[in-house]
Amino acid sequence: MHDDRDAPGVLPDGAPSAAPVEEPRPDDDRRLLLDVAYRLLGSVAEAEDAVQETYVRWFATPAAERARVITPTAWRVTVCSRVCLDVLRSARVRRERSAGERLPEPVPGAAWTSRAATAGAGDPADLLTADESLRTAFLVVLARTTPAERVALVLHDVFGYAFAEVADVLGRSPAACRQLASSARRRVGAEPARRAPVDPAVVDALRDAWCRRDVAAVVAVLDPSCVAVVDGGGVVSAPAAPVVGATAVAELLAGVAERAPGLALARVVANGEPALLAHDGGQVLAVVGVGVRDGRVADLWVVRDPARLRGWRVPA
Repeated sequence: MHDDRDAPGVLPDGAPSAAPVEEPRPDDDRRLLLDVAYRLLGSVAEAEDAVQETYVRWFATPAAERARVITPTAWRVTVCSRVCLDVLRSARVRRERSAGERLPEPVPGAAWTSRAATAGAGDPADLLTADESLRTAFLVVLARTTPAERVALVLHDVFGYAFAEVADVLGRSPAACRQLASSARRRVGAEPARRAPVDPAVVDALRDAWCRRDVAAVVAVLDPSCVAVVDGGGVVSAPAAPVVGATAVAELLAGVAERAPGLALARVVANGEPALLAHDGGQVLAVVGVGVRDGRVADLWVVRDPARLRGWRVPA
């Protein structure tokens, strides 16, 4: 367990502050912290909890110690990242207790692409844009890295923090953090999921074929090796394993349409990219993220867990 007094931006014990530190408002840095926590955890609720815990720790710190914090933002990002790291380290236990696949929670629009923390840290070729790091494809692959790798990659490559700052979060040397980020980068780069941005026309073609209940037309839109992953959260029905192959995926979608005669599909923006929202009678049933390869749908990431769809509404 890290001591929050070890967070960066804190003056040594007994050292006077060079200038008065303004008492922060409760909402200071909340947007940045949510951006960091969501990318680390892939869950809006867990990200909000991590941010709340960060502020609880800040205001639980004696005023004299808070006065020694030169850069409250750096302190908060460090503490929030440590909270997320603890959550990630216990994630395997939670996954073993849950049923089926777990996908990143889809977020409406591009609201989480707000900003990065700093610029100019490290090799620009290693850095990711906020938009790129929000993509479902990226978050799916990121979830396969270790907790330490994920923290190192997100803080450095996405938010531009120097490895010396990442080291304060992970309790390792800057060189070790550099290796962690490099390992995570190799894992992400080795996966085919980091493809070109999704073409809305491809999403529309899938929507139209699915709405017509035309299995052959759906197959024509799909890559032959298409993979569909469905996250029901252990609450609603979902295949226990990924569905592989264009025909199998098309049959899966046809079965959904048969069980929900009132099914309607709308193209929306999820995680900054075109996606599909399935609804019936005003009730949101699923958000379907799409990965594209060579002009065809290669991946479908279907979130059906009602608890993870609370931020979504049926388009007017």
